[in-house]
This record gives sequence, structure tokens and C-alpha cells, in this order.
Amino acid sequence: MARPSPKPHPEPLRGPDRLLANRGPFIDLRSPGEFSTGAVPGAVNLPLLNDDERHQVGLTYKAEGQAAAIALGETLVSGPVKDARLAAWLAFIEDHPDTWLYCWRGGLRSRNAQGWLREAGMSIERVPGGFKALRQRCLEVLDAAPGTRPWLVLGGRTGTGKTVVLNEASGSIDLEGLANHRGSAFGAALSPQPTPVTFENALAVDWLNHDHPYLLLEDESRTIGRLAVPPAWHAQMQAAPVVILEADLESRAAHIAEEYVAEPLALGISETSLAESLQGSLDRIQRRLGGLRHRQVSEQLADGFRTGEHGPWIQSLLSWYYDPMYDYQLEKKEARVIFRGDRQAVREFLDDYEPEGRSDQVC
Repeated sequence: MARPSPKPHPEPLRGPDRLLANRGPFIDLRSPGEFSTGAVPGAVNLPLLNDDERHQVGLTYKAEGQAAAIALGETLVSGPVKDARLAAWLAFIEDHPDTWLYCWRGGLRSRNAQGWLREAGMSIERVPGGFKALRQRCLEVLDAAPGTRPWLVLGGRTGTGKTVVLNEASGSIDLEGLANHRGSAFGAALSPQPTPVTFENALAVDWLNHDHPYLLLEDESRTIGRLAVPPAWHAQMQAAPVVILEADLESRAAHIAEEYVAEPLALGISETSLAESLQGSLDRIQRRLGGLRHRQVSEQLADGFRTGEHGPWIQSLLSWYYDPMYDYQLEKKEARVIFRGDRQAVREFLDDYEPEGRSDQVC
């Protein structure tokens, strides 16, 4: 008899976990340069000091000490500059009354901003320990996640629509969505990927909000574009049961044509730019594809943009490149496969799935 599934979150989330799970909202007072290295979900960058001002204050701190640096900061951010920054904070808080403030460590910048807001009649809490504390908590959450409940991995050849099924299923987290990457040689994001810090923080927040008896993830390699799946998560995924989504070659090609051609064109990307981008991706795998096949797929790709028929080049690429690679990887996972089927069958399986204990957990 299967043991009952563990119940997530036996107690309400508290402290930084609650703030993170609620996605703040946060006013991030760090400079734009600091913010660009990584943030937490729900944060808007409304800095106390811009990059140049922070640089000047830092130089003064090193040369003359804290008192001189504070005095310079008060001079730089005064009059109309101070009024404009305070007005931006007040406008955000008006739309988000439950806002929290943070800077790097929850220290001087947060206290100053808090004081200015208080003088303007607005009382706002600041995050204890600032961004550094939130970041540390996110890392702790990610490290602790494996082993707390059963995990399930959704696999399948390229183009089967794994992401569609994943996002329809309860209890899933979309790693590719968080990474803003489609996870293949042709998966270059339509907009830049987040920084590693932002990606990991967003993943931690999704986990804090996860309240399903098991976690469903798409089968991924160690990296998604230029971002790495956290080591503890990747190790857990390599031990979890696998569900395989199956589809025939023609329907897979049609799905890819929709995702990689029709959708970008609908977003306003020109045919010329898209064709060049896809050809560039094809060129990057030329050595693995082989010279002759590379030329053939290139010709089919060009024909596809002339005629609007993209099935031939996609089917060739699937048959010659993606399928052999996937089948090789699947051989290593065969012992962990617990179900195979088309979209409808997999949906029904996931709806009815009840994990048995924690035999798949990494110890």
C-alpha cells in the first residue's frame, strides 16, 4: 500500500519565506548596476543613489571615512533630485501599499529612505538584512528542496509539446520559462535571459509557492542556455521517475514550426531576421550534423521561408540531429520510465498520479 504523500507547508510561511512567496512587492534601493546583477521577484529598482553617485560616495568612504561619504550622499541627493526619487517611491507605494524596502544589507540606504518616507507621512517596513538576506534564503530554499516531496520528470523527443503539457499540469515548475530559453540549439531567447541570481531567486520563489503532493519538471540538461540548473535540483531530477510524452514526426514538426517560426513572426520579428537567426543556430551545430546534411537542411530552411512550408527542414533536423541525441540519453533513463503516451494519455496519467513514498529521493 502506498504511503501517503507528504503535505507541503504544514505551517504558514513566515519571515523572509512569506515575503519571497508573496513576491514582495519590494522597492530595491540599490543602484541600477547592483540591481542588474540579480533581483528577487516582485522587486522594482527605484534607487537611492544612481551608479555614478554610488561610485563617488564609495571613493569618498575609502579616502575620508563614513561621515564624509554620508555628507556627500546627502549633497548629491538633495533638492529636486531627492524630491523626484521620493515621488517615485510614493507613487509605487500608492499602487502597492504592502511594499517593503531593501538595499544591499538593509542598512543605511534603507534607513534613509524609510526616514524620508516617514517625513512624507508614509510608514514602510524594510527587509531585515536587505537583499543579501533574501538571496541567502533563496539559496537555502533551493538546497533544501530535494527530498521534501516526490519529484517527477516529463521527457519526450523535441517537438512533442512537453512545455505545453507541463504548464497545464498541477504542481509543475517551468524551468525553461524561468530561464527564458527553449532549451535547444534553436532555443535562443527572444529577449535576454535573466542573470543566474535572478533565475535562482525566481526558482526558489516558485518552490515556496508550490503546494502540490509532487513536483513535475521538464527533463533538462545541466544548463538551459547560459544558465545552470542548481546542482541539487539536477541531481534529484536524475533520480526521479520519468514520464515520456510521445508524438509522431509530422505533428512534432508542426509544433516546432508554430513555436519557432509563426510565434516570432507574430511578435513582429522580420522574416529576414528570423531566417538569419535560425541559420546561425544551424551553423553552430554544423560539425555534429555533418557537412552534407548541414547543406541540405540549410537549403530546406531557405526554401521554407520562400514557400512558407517549414516541415521539410524541421523534420530533417529532428531525424538527423535531435532524435538520435535524445534516444541516446533516454537509454540511460529507461529504468526510471513509469509511463509513455500521447498528450491526452499523459495528461490523464498526471491527473491521477499518486507518488509512492520517497523511494526516488536523493539521500
